[in-house]
Amino acid sequence: MTDENGEQLSEQELLEKYDKESNYRKNIGKWAWIVTFLGVYLTVFHLYTGFYGTLQSQIQGAVHVGTALGVIFLLYPVKKGLHKNGIPWYDVVLAFTAIFVGYYKIIQFDAILDARVHGYSSLDIIISILGVLLLLEATRRCVGLPIVIVASVTILYALFGNLIPANMLSHAGFSFEKVFTDLWFRENAVFGIPVQVSAKFIFLFLLFGVLLVHTGIGQFFNDIAYALTGRFTGGTAKAAVAASAMQGMVSGSSIANTVASGSFTIPMMKKAKFKPEFAAAAEASASTGGQLMPPIMGAAAFIMIEYTGTDYATIMLAALIPSLLYFSGIFMGAHFEAKKQGIVGMPKDQLPSAKKLLLSKGFMLLPLVAIIGTLFAGYTPQRAALMGILVAFLASFVRKDTRMSFKKIIFVLEQGTRVALPVIAAVGTAGIIAGVVGMTGLGSKIASGIIALSQGILPLALLFTMIACIILGMGLPTTANYVVTATVAAPALINGFGVDMLSAHLFVFYFGIVADITPPVCLAAYAGAGIARANPFKAGTTAVRLAIAAFIIPYIFVFNPILVQSGDYTTLELILAVITALIGMMGVSSSVMGYFKRKAFAWERIVLVAAGLMLISPNHYVDILGFVLIAVVWLFQSRREDDMPKQGPGQPLQA
Repeated sequence: MTDENGEQLSEQELLEKYDKESNYRKNIGKWAWIVTFLGVYLTVFHLYTGFYGTLQSQIQGAVHVGTALGVIFLLYPVKKGLHKNGIPWYDVVLAFTAIFVGYYKIIQFDAILDARVHGYSSLDIIISILGVLLLLEATRRCVGLPIVIVASVTILYALFGNLIPANMLSHAGFSFEKVFTDLWFRENAVFGIPVQVSAKFIFLFLLFGVLLVHTGIGQFFNDIAYALTGRFTGGTAKAAVAASAMQGMVSGSSIANTVASGSFTIPMMKKAKFKPEFAAAAEASASTGGQLMPPIMGAAAFIMIEYTGTDYATIMLAALIPSLLYFSGIFMGAHFEAKKQGIVGMPKDQLPSAKKLLLSKGFMLLPLVAIIGTLFAGYTPQRAALMGILVAFLASFVRKDTRMSFKKIIFVLEQGTRVALPVIAAVGTAGIIAGVVGMTGLGSKIASGIIALSQGILPLALLFTMIACIILGMGLPTTANYVVTATVAAPALINGFGVDMLSAHLFVFYFGIVADITPPVCLAAYAGAGIARANPFKAGTTAVRLAIAAFIIPYIFVFNPILVQSGDYTTLELILAVITALIGMMGVSSSVMGYFKRKAFAWERIVLVAAGLMLISPNHYVDILGFVLIAVVWLFQSRREDDMPKQGPGQPLQA
């Protein structure tokens, strides 16, 4: 595998280059058993409390965060490439100090509750300052600097807001004691909703994802995708999209999924004669969109439960149609690009048999069925995750090649903690931002600013919110981005403009996710370009073209929430909205790819995108006009068929 500079890189090296979460120490010598013990302990703790009931939220959060911070300092060096072998003494000190300041909340639980009324001791204040600083440093190491900068600026704002010249953002300012003790000891900051959700739901779903990977379901997804789509026009790209969608909804990481799936799918696409930039873009856009696909949808969806006050089944249903439109757009884009390049499907004898796969390995779908069934039966996401883990574990014993030994079980338990570390650090730091927003009233001030800047015009407010989400998403992980935007931007849309609650939260959720494929900082596209040996910026722009639905659909479901199955509507209206939206996506995709029935002229592309947008908008009169415009382009292109160049099997069309 090579990167865009021609440098030979392994899969792990690509992850380390583009994914901060993968820059951990590989050779830690005698400390390996400590990391294994802490990792297994934290996973078993979450399994135990999941089955027998979680502890008081602050105690559960203290174990969750304190243990994770300790493991982070043992695994992640202060600087990339430094101390790859072994762990320096100062990181050992930081690790056990971090564990202590986390567990201090448990040791002094009653005293801390009393101190909220009678005042904190000097030791309490020192512990709170150490806790916040250690959390920020741990986050910098395993997540990145941008979120740390944002959190640090908000802390400075809480401390010195009185120094801001008189304007809507100024406030009285708070003492060091109040700021740090509130951030560390109160329930609405570091140990607020994001960490509570992470400790109850997210950790278990991440463990579920690890278990699926190590029972071979990832390869099963790939094989099924190729069996179902490989024989059609541009089959390698369509299979890559389908496989990445299935894997992405489990992994929750755009970059990791791009590298894991892309190491197989991107060479296949290049072999079929897709351009390297397109191969990288198709993989990156599909892998990124996996976080939008029910039933798991990455970590942020679980926090959405608490912020919106809805159950997870409702959120899954709300996200279903937009996610299908997203992947339909990518799928259609791959089809039109293949038609334009004359790329045919794969020979049948080179494809696996879907029937044989389902007969021999169909049981691998049972864990996902168990999760969906448990959720729709009315149980909590926590119970659904536990059921999925149990079914996946039992299913692994069906075949000898997926059966796990005791050593493998210990490895999976440790990996459950490892994959959760960046999420725990990110949601803890996002809690700092949310805590300051609540402490200072910054959220309402920014919301008022959005309303004032947009002059009360909803489309402008949506545009400003979109830009803010994408910019934040370039530096913040999806979960942290959602926490910040759900705290600040979503209330402005809901309270200031009367936007439906689920639509507003899904709006900010979508644009936080697509930052991974939006230039100039499109890390998922860069990772795909590294595998494809492609120009990373071109891969990013191509990914945006393929994922154009993600930039359109959120606006549509804000103006008409029927696409998120909210509000008053009939079943027939919903079906018609879905059908017309899918046809609309065909128009938009054909426009951005420059091909419909044949290569499109500039005016045809303009008409196609306009018609597509009309059809996506759930308005019957506008839908009819959209149909007419698409029919006009179809007729014009049909008349030019005689002018089309002849195409041999597997040969690209001439321009």
